[in-house]
Amino acid sequence: MTKTHATLAAALALSIATGATAAPTSKSTEKCYGVSLAGKNDCKAGAGTSCAGSSKVDYQGDAWKLVKAGTCVKTKTPKGLGSLTPKA
Repeated sequence: MTKTHATLAAALALSIATGATAAPTSKSTEKCYGVSLAGKNDCKAGAGTSCAGSSKVDYQGDAWKLVKAGTCVKTKTPKGLGSLTPKA
């Protein structure tokens, strides 16, 4: 095995061991829309944005933040409660 292959194998083993996945959420967290501050969202924030940190305004309805499961719809903001689905 070459050094490159060994490095790649080690990185793969580490990601498997740490539970790294493509999914951004787990059973202990949920996506909560409308609760992040401008530039503090965790990923996609509607049309014209790409990913983390791209929301344009505080509490943008189509921008989400990962929060502890069960807390989203209880989270109060100046624009209302958090939502499990994008807000208009």
